[in-house]
Amino acid sequence: MCGIVGYIGKNRAIDFLIDGLKCLEYRGYDSAGIALKDKKMQVIKSLGRISELENKINEMSVIDAKLGIAHTRWATHGVPSEINAHPHTVGKVTIVHNGIIENVEFLKKQLLDDNVLFKSETDTEVLAAIINKYYDGDVLGTLEKVFNIVRGSYALAIIFEDKDELYAIRKDSPLILGVGDGEYFIASDIIPIVKYTNQYMLIEEGEVAELTSSGINIYFNRKKIKKDILKTSVMSQDREKCGYKHYMLKEINEEPIVLKQLIDKFFDYIKDFPKLSCYEEIHIVACGSALYAGMIGKCLFEEYTNIKVICEVASEYRYNRVLYDRKTLVILISQSGETADTIAALRKAKKENIDTLAIVNVKESTIARESDMQIYIEAGPEIAVATTKAYILQVAIMGLLCYREIGRNEKLDNELGRLPRMLKEIIDHRDEYKKLAKKIFNNEDIFFIGRKIDYAMALEGSLKLKEISYIHSEAYQAGELKHGTISLIEDDMPVFAIITDPDISDKTLSNLEEVKARGAKTIVISNELINDQLLQVVVPKVSAFFQPVLVVPVLQMIAYEVAKLRGCDIDKPKNLAKSVTVE
Repeated sequence: MCGIVGYIGKNRAIDFLIDGLKCLEYRGYDSAGIALKDKKMQVIKSLGRISELENKINEMSVIDAKLGIAHTRWATHGVPSEINAHPHTVGKVTIVHNGIIENVEFLKKQLLDDNVLFKSETDTEVLAAIINKYYDGDVLGTLEKVFNIVRGSYALAIIFEDKDELYAIRKDSPLILGVGDGEYFIASDIIPIVKYTNQYMLIEEGEVAELTSSGINIYFNRKKIKKDILKTSVMSQDREKCGYKHYMLKEINEEPIVLKQLIDKFFDYIKDFPKLSCYEEIHIVACGSALYAGMIGKCLFEEYTNIKVICEVASEYRYNRVLYDRKTLVILISQSGETADTIAALRKAKKENIDTLAIVNVKESTIARESDMQIYIEAGPEIAVATTKAYILQVAIMGLLCYREIGRNEKLDNELGRLPRMLKEIIDHRDEYKKLAKKIFNNEDIFFIGRKIDYAMALEGSLKLKEISYIHSEAYQAGELKHGTISLIEDDMPVFAIITDPDISDKTLSNLEEVKARGAKTIVISNELINDQLLQVVVPKVSAFFQPVLVVPVLQMIAYEVAKLRGCDIDKPKNLAKSVTVE
């Protein structure tokens, strides 16, 4: 979740490091810091935004140094503070770290017995101290020894006081290496690097990267190995807002474009994949919004393919006893492909020789590389923390897989061809969403209700609203309201009802009347005009396979306009990170 950048080369390190940190702001952070090394090492840290760190840069006497590392911290061990911010230096070792060291208390006790004094509350400082304890001038030997005793996840960039090189190592946390012209980079993902080079290397678990002023050396088991240099299709302009006030709004407006790209090649892309009907049971495993996309998939798969589907949050699935007593397919959904709990769930299934299908955005990610089959959504970079376009494509893939299962036909193919245009028209109704947002943005409690697939959409609508507006919001199965929740309804409290399934629309409308009778301000999102007396947003009616693709953007736009009226930091909500790479 933390962001790491590192640089060595012919130019000033500080320029890339600051730019790189800004590119990683979307990962979520509470503090930041930089270490530069010339003839000596100097570290500067700050609490808060990157701008606070920039204000301190002129204090650095080694500002022209050609070697450096930097970090944005999302607190795990220790409160957000300047002391707990990275980089951390112990003896000859300075490091930045993304991950969690699980046996930190055991390691710290050993070090305290050796009279090591600690300044911070972090596991990272303990890790720096352990490396320093064993460091004898042999970097590869030291790191091999240390990481045989350290348990947990880590992506590290390391500078040694008596070395002129930059080192990197990773386990269960993402890290890539950029290959430029006489300059070399470390970053948590590709976004910081693409302005400087389109070439990169992947560093695998257990490998140590040594970055010098003339190239990159990779070692495994202390032996030098050859690595392929890859090229990314991500462009530097993908980092820009392109005239939009927020990345989130830009990414919502990109949804019709990326949806059309997905539709155009989807069926050819998966023509050699086994059909869902080859399996007796499907497990869909994911976290956050990806889980809610999976719940939409569960509703569709069970309704139209008659296959038993279990949809479970990855953080529970990885620890539960799962009985694979049927021919099972495990579908893993993750935008980043680096979600720690989802990776663990994938490895759990593979250990049992269960077929795995990954639905991911990042092709070189851990989940993409380790799964048996992959569907790449290819949404492009998503900078806003709250997912929008990636989520829409995850949902679209659920519908497309189900549609493929029942057999394609001309009517639905025509509908599919019109879908991106309909989606654009829905997004363009911004004035409607602004008016609706003005009616609810001062409320501090909001409910969403729905049944079956509408409930799955309600969950995402509620999550999007709370993520970026900080309004307390909950989603409930409409039929559960009378089992306690209706007691919370107060005068003028907004209640959104999502109604797209005609088989149960009357039931949900009855629940809506119940909350309306208790003073709620009711808002309906549906695919037909139900009652012109209701406050209602109507989207085009399409088949059940693709209906969520047209409903969810309404929820995204309402959340965006509400958050904007409340003056929230829409792209970087407090306490949240884009890619959850720790438990």
